[in-house]
Amino acid sequence: MSSRRSFLQNFALLGAASAAPGFYQTAQGKSLISLLEKSSQFAPDAFTEDETFWYQIRQAYTVSSALINLNNGGVCPSPKVVQEAVERYNRLSNETPSYYMWRTLDEGREPLRRKLADLGGCSPEEVAINRNSTEALETIIFGLRLKAGDEVVLTKQDYPNMINAWKQREKRDGIVLKWLNFEFPIENKAEIVKTFSDAFTSKTKVVHITHLINWMGQILPVKEIAQAAKKRGIEVLVDGAHTFAHFPYTIPDLECDYFGTSLHKWLCAPFGSGMLYVKKDKIKNLYPLFGAPDAESEDIRKFENLGTRSFAIEQGINQAIDFHHMIGTERKAARLHYLKNYWAKKANAMPGVAVKTSLDPEFGCAIGLLTVKDKKPSEVADHFHRNYKIHSVAIEWENIKGVRLTPNVYTTTRELDTLVKAIGELVKT
Repeated sequence: MSSRRSFLQNFALLGAASAAPGFYQTAQGKSLISLLEKSSQFAPDAFTEDETFWYQIRQAYTVSSALINLNNGGVCPSPKVVQEAVERYNRLSNETPSYYMWRTLDEGREPLRRKLADLGGCSPEEVAINRNSTEALETIIFGLRLKAGDEVVLTKQDYPNMINAWKQREKRDGIVLKWLNFEFPIENKAEIVKTFSDAFTSKTKVVHITHLINWMGQILPVKEIAQAAKKRGIEVLVDGAHTFAHFPYTIPDLECDYFGTSLHKWLCAPFGSGMLYVKKDKIKNLYPLFGAPDAESEDIRKFENLGTRSFAIEQGINQAIDFHHMIGTERKAARLHYLKNYWAKKANAMPGVAVKTSLDPEFGCAIGLLTVKDKKPSEVADHFHRNYKIHSVAIEWENIKGVRLTPNVYTTTRELDTLVKAIGELVKT
């Protein structure tokens, strides 16, 4: 907390400078910095239920007042300072694109790499900056040196883009996909780990682990699964699309070899920003998705040969990291878990209603899946939107069916009260 307090104090000083992002120069921005600086001396959960505190956080966003957005599980909105940064960098780029993009903004990639590595608790030489989880994870999937007969263990609850990438490798290279099928939610680490480890054989080369199942919010015990895999010499790939900057952990904590995430989800970075992690000793033998001068280089930068990309989006990640640190990972996670449980506990008490997501912070956080007896997910989601302007998403994937509801730090309990009212009305009908 002392380091965070120091960060906020320094940021407050920067706020007086003309080069600081516009929002922090406004009365609202200055008030928010002051509030966060004062709160930094308290425990992370001290303000979890303080609606006034989180209402001030909401003012840092431009979210619609005409719509209750409970689909943050898809993509999260960026706070004002991130939007301002992207607009500022984009205007600069358009003054003389080849000069300001390649000679000015491109110079900011290394400092950004260090900031991302610090947030992930790893070395900057293990972090590549790209556009989303799909790009990061498909770089790994298509870059691994697998041959016909090699086995990969994954689940039917994984994300479709990753499943399709593995199926393409199966068809193209003759690898063998071993599918696991879970009945979530599960609040037993040993059960999940055993299911994975029982699938491992002498031919298993890779295990694909989705850290948090995007359909319904189940958190998997990645570290324990990875430890079981490492005993057999199996490489570990982690889909961290929904966990990075969502709740506290570092990438090395997971004991994985490869990791990919989208920064436009819980970090609230600009849309189309992502990150790839490759453990240092694994870089050389992982082929890049896009051709590099030396495909077997040990330099993490070989994975960044994207050609022309949006430097404005890339550099806007900096402001998202700063904003995330201002709130604090632990404080943010405590609030997100509280918000999910706030509506979920009330919903679970209604007849014919069930929340298919754990309320235990070890197995779930912001994302929750709602089911209503005798109602199709699409009917429930349509009722929410038509009658209450609640934006949610109907889920029907494999054995998972329900409506995914995902608040964010700007969500108020008043909005969740509206959700509970909407669920109650649906039950009565």
